[in-house]
Amino acid sequence: MKKNKPEVRLAREMKLMDVTLIGVGAMIGAGIFVLTGIAAGVAGPALILVFILNGIVALLTAMSYAELGSCFHDAGGGYLWVKEGLPKWNGFISGWMSWFAHAVACSLYAIGFGAYFEYLFNELGLSMPHWGVLSPQKMMAAAVAITFGYINYRGASETGKVGNIATMAKIAILAVFIGFGLQFMLMKPDWHSAFTPFMPHGWSGVFKAMGLTFIAFEGYEIIAQCSEEVKNPKKNIPRAVFLSLIIVVPIYLLIAASALGSVTTSGMTPWDYLALHKELALVEVAKKFFSGGGVMILIGGLISTISALNATIYSSSRVAFAMGRDRNFPAFFSKVHQKKFTPHWAILVSLVIIVLMAVSLPIEDVASATDIMFLLLFLQVNIAMIRLRKKRPDLKRGFTAPLFPWLSVAGILSLLFLAVYMYDYSPVAWLITGVWIVVGMVIYYVYASRREIQHARMVQAIGKIIKKEYHILACLSNPKSSSSLIQIALAIAKKHDATITFMHLVEVGEGKPLRAGITDLTEMQDLLDKAEEMAEEQGISSHSLIEITHRISLGILDAAEEEECNFIVLGHKKRPNFMDRVFSSLIDIIIQKAPSEVAILHGELSPGKIRKVLLPFSVNVHTNLAAEIAPALIEYFGCQLTILAVIDPDDPEWAREKKIKLMHKLIGDNKLSAEIKILEERDILRGIVRESRKSDLLVMGAQTGSLLELLLGNTLAHDITEQAGCPVLWLKEYEKRETFWDWIVHPVKKEAEKDEYAE
Repeated sequence: MKKNKPEVRLAREMKLMDVTLIGVGAMIGAGIFVLTGIAAGVAGPALILVFILNGIVALLTAMSYAELGSCFHDAGGGYLWVKEGLPKWNGFISGWMSWFAHAVACSLYAIGFGAYFEYLFNELGLSMPHWGVLSPQKMMAAAVAITFGYINYRGASETGKVGNIATMAKIAILAVFIGFGLQFMLMKPDWHSAFTPFMPHGWSGVFKAMGLTFIAFEGYEIIAQCSEEVKNPKKNIPRAVFLSLIIVVPIYLLIAASALGSVTTSGMTPWDYLALHKELALVEVAKKFFSGGGVMILIGGLISTISALNATIYSSSRVAFAMGRDRNFPAFFSKVHQKKFTPHWAILVSLVIIVLMAVSLPIEDVASATDIMFLLLFLQVNIAMIRLRKKRPDLKRGFTAPLFPWLSVAGILSLLFLAVYMYDYSPVAWLITGVWIVVGMVIYYVYASRREIQHARMVQAIGKIIKKEYHILACLSNPKSSSSLIQIALAIAKKHDATITFMHLVEVGEGKPLRAGITDLTEMQDLLDKAEEMAEEQGISSHSLIEITHRISLGILDAAEEEECNFIVLGHKKRPNFMDRVFSSLIDIIIQKAPSEVAILHGELSPGKIRKVLLPFSVNVHTNLAAEIAPALIEYFGCQLTILAVIDPDDPEWAREKKIKLMHKLIGDNKLSAEIKILEERDILRGIVRESRKSDLLVMGAQTGSLLELLLGNTLAHDITEQAGCPVLWLKEYEKRETFWDWIVHPVKKEAEKDEYAE
């Protein structure tokens, strides 16, 4: 019997080369092409030192990423590690910041692509049209983001192939740039003058440039985001992290040296020349190498921005996917496409944010905020690694960071220093960061924390249901009807070795204090004591409680949660009037939210007269539960079970055979000892009702529906219940109900299913 949907996981398709090139592609992106000229103006020739120091800072945190990535193999990376090692709010905020940082980085890469593409068109003597208020740069930014969002939607294998080709192509282009740049530099007899003075703006310029260019070093963390899709992640994740840094840092150093050393200008220092041309500085330098050199770098910049965009969209969507799976975000974020097996909704929502920011927002200060957020995220990962080394020594680590904890402490201090120093460079970036974090904290405490706790409890409860480890909540309302409910609860508990909580609810009107419900409860207390005595006679562990509440439906849910019950037993009137129907239907709707099985008894049992139990056959999860519970009733009451299949005489032979085969499978799966009865009847309702008059209890799978359906009673299950000639026991399997957000993303309803009791 299927109790709940299996957890969604992503296929492991990536090899060491694939995942390494994803990290390299994310680092050698818009950062090195767009920011080299700007950072040279901030630090001067000390740009070389900036890249060395940033490489060291990145390496310190890479130790933590390598260790944790080798033992946690789920999509989400740093977000999941922080969540595991630090208080829960840290985990949410780290994911919230990571999602935003990657989305903004994607916007930066997309805008960089648009700028390079527009410049390339101009160099070729072509012009691009404007579309309303959108410039060619903005239009191309949106177009390239959408394109690579679609590539990520297609699947990890396509992502890896496109990314690998793009990464190798841009490394080749940068190698040509470095080769010509070093040649031009060494041909100058006074080449060393390009590096004098080495620190024209002092250490302040070095630290500012470090913060500004740190985004060019964070790409290796994307490797951890795809851990769930990597083959042999225990070994390949640490290898890929270090290999990506070993490949990238020397390339950055050579680019800085060749760009500064090859510039020949009069009356202007090389670093001022690079700063003058900002994001196009490398293009201007390459123009002097050979004819077409500038175009070559433009093409390299285009390839670099799209490969970084590709990898970062991937990472952003995986963070959102992981947060959706943990219910920090609405559940549809965790949905995986049935054919592509990719988190399509997480990709789509991330893409919407990327495009909106790319076409509508100034990106400079927001990009600085991205750096700050990555610095703070890496800081939390280092703290989490220290905590997890002590908290979870049982983890099988494929790599262990040396000199613990000193390297991690050094990483924490250096990251914190750079983050604080960035305030001197961009106060607006710190304002943006602060606002985003505050918004995240509000969302966490108002929405995510409650959802996360509910999801964790649901997973725990369903796990116990699957193992049939029941804890029953029996809701007793009055002495007359409660006797029957006690017997049902005892029967289930005895068969499945369960414990029982007997509960009586007292409802107090809205606006009145709950203490107003504390009146003379002697009669119900006596009933609860009797129920406990009956349980003790059967060798069943039980206890009782009286709960006073403003709403009975919520009181049942609260009690089930507090008592950790996963099977609820309650009673309804067999033929309710309209107000009774309203009341019971509201309870039905509320109970559907509880991660519990539910037994609902309509009518009252005749003491000592349960000799024949009737179970109408149907193909649904509720009938499966009824078949599971039936043996408990048979053993407790010592009665006979009859399974009834109503078959339309006009059905074709193959349909009859199929129904009978499924009925035998239900009997075999649940090891039922039962009489089988085949009834030829065109009217299913009439057939079941007629047979119920020969029985003492009808056990059936419940039929769920909308509130309107439950109120009107226009379902077959309700009609059977009201017309049956004996008490009716509904069994309701736990079904995860679609939330409002799930409904929004699935506006087209599935084709209506056939009636549950028809073939």
